[in-house]
Amino acid sequence: SCGLMEEFKPGTKALCRWRDSEEEHVCELLETRTDESGQHEYYVHYTAFNRRMDEWVSAERIDINSLNADFDDDNDNTRLTRNLKRKHDEVNAVHKSNEELDPAAEKEHEEITKVKNINVIQVGKYEIDTWYFSPYPDDYGTAEKLYICEFCLKYMRKPSTLERHKGKCTLKHPPGEEIYRHHDPQLPYQLSMFEIDGVKEKIYCQNLCLLAKLFLDHKALYYDVNPFLFYVLTEVDQRGSHLVGYFSKEKESLDDYNLACILTLPPHQRKGYGKFLISLSYELSKKESKVGTPEKPLSDLGLVSYRSYWTQVLLDILAKHKGNLSIKDLSQMTAIKPEDIVSTLQYLNMIRYWKGQHIISVTPKIIEEHSKLISKRGPRCNPEHLNWTPQYVSNKKR
Repeated sequence: SCGLMEEFKPGTKALCRWRDSEEEHVCELLETRTDESGQHEYYVHYTAFNRRMDEWVSAERIDINSLNADFDDDNDNTRLTRNLKRKHDEVNAVHKSNEELDPAAEKEHEEITKVKNINVIQVGKYEIDTWYFSPYPDDYGTAEKLYICEFCLKYMRKPSTLERHKGKCTLKHPPGEEIYRHHDPQLPYQLSMFEIDGVKEKIYCQNLCLLAKLFLDHKALYYDVNPFLFYVLTEVDQRGSHLVGYFSKEKESLDDYNLACILTLPPHQRKGYGKFLISLSYELSKKESKVGTPEKPLSDLGLVSYRSYWTQVLLDILAKHKGNLSIKDLSQMTAIKPEDIVSTLQYLNMIRYWKGQHIISVTPKIIEEHSKLISKRGPRCNPEHLNWTPQYVSNKKR
């Protein structure tokens, strides 16, 4: 440990033992601290992995003989197991279609947020490991663990404070208007969705943004929540309506954005809730008589969810429809912006450009693959159960 401390400089590279395995990965040492017993710990970023995998490690996990070795940036010199490879691919999904972030702003963002400040949160019955830095104020931002009320999202440093708060908190669901409730036969719970205005419920929405930032790397909105509506998805049981995810949306967007941020909390991921939230955002666009698109750039997991949703919706229509459909037809049927339809069909190799226009080409093999996708489909927003009318009407129609 002493030798490592002498060699330590922010940005130093070394091999570090990966979590509970014997495999080593190239990491960058970003910061150091001393734990309660006086031992040095190091905050590391694994160069081949998304920043959500960054963590504090003890000195014994770092191979001191590998310090400042000449590592190839594109290869961390390790074999990935199949499971790790899957996780690696998921968390490093390629942003091919996204607008690039400004390099100077990206560098500044990484500098400010490079060390995760809160490691764990308790929300309802779930203890959740965090992924990223979030600017919780004062001493809350330096707590190892935060305790968060699952109904009002107030945050506390001690479990005893949370217990006292539970006795006083009157909320059993998010504030705002319930706009959707339905029991999907695929799920053990009823799903309920609440629309919350950033002006009317400012503290709740700010708390939601701080919570979301723990799991979203590029999220700039924390305190200016007034221009946004928040759509909070919950699972309903006898104790109340429990937060599982949300998306936010500008009240008035000049760029056809129908979604700003989207998040499903980690304990509820892989249940299809991401695509449920996306499908609801498009049902709102249909009621507004608009086409919509998510704000760019999407997060890695956001891009995966959107591409899957667009693929299923478009193939669904193309499989059932007899005769030719244009991109404009598909856009009017789905409320998906034409550019997103074109990029999805290009991704599926189902579009050709001929004599100045896009020609959609559907084959029986693609339809067969589509039927496999349907069997994996998760819950979707059923528009019959959506009780919503637009509050903010724009002149821009599709």
